[in-house]
Amino acid sequence: MAQLYFYYSAMNAGKSTSLLQSSYNYRERGMNTFVLTASIDDRAGVGKISSRIGIECDAQVFSSNDNLATMIEAAHKEQQQHCILIDESQFLSKEQVQQLTHVVDNLNIPVLCYGIKNDFQGELFSGSHYLLAWADKLVELKTICHCGRKANMILRLDDQGNPIREGQQVEIGGNESYQSVCRKHFRAVLWD
Repeated sequence: MAQLYFYYSAMNAGKSTSLLQSSYNYRERGMNTFVLTASIDDRAGVGKISSRIGIECDAQVFSSNDNLATMIEAAHKEQQQHCILIDESQFLSKEQVQQLTHVVDNLNIPVLCYGIKNDFQGELFSGSHYLLAWADKLVELKTICHCGRKANMILRLDDQGNPIREGQQVEIGGNESYQSVCRKHFRAVLWD
């Protein structure tokens, strides 16, 4: 039976690496995967998923107004899809998460979503909010803070490396813009 999975973490925990490995495992066994990534994040190039350790693959892109059920159904009619893998799933809308439940429940295709749980102010992203609520399986991928504790929060940094307290929820960036930290160090910077 297919299920909806949400693999979540702070930044730099290996989400994209895990997604790429899952896709490889399916394909190695002769199965097809439909890989999606958010159009808003084009750091690796449009339609590319890239891991910090150097592996990458091509992907279909989605934007906030795309109907994912329709996209996946069309791909599935053209060629049987055995697994749907979605990178940057924090950028999914509520409606898109509902569409993914349709894919799981009605097409019987497993959907594996990989994303960041919360933003630099400690607030849930919309996609993460609904995946946490509706996914069949929740899997936390772990990374560590500079102190050695589990990092479950994210700091946004300015050009000098200083934490930023305010701004738009979405600002695309990598290690130059964000740092994963434990809650204690997040609190020390943003809450205390």
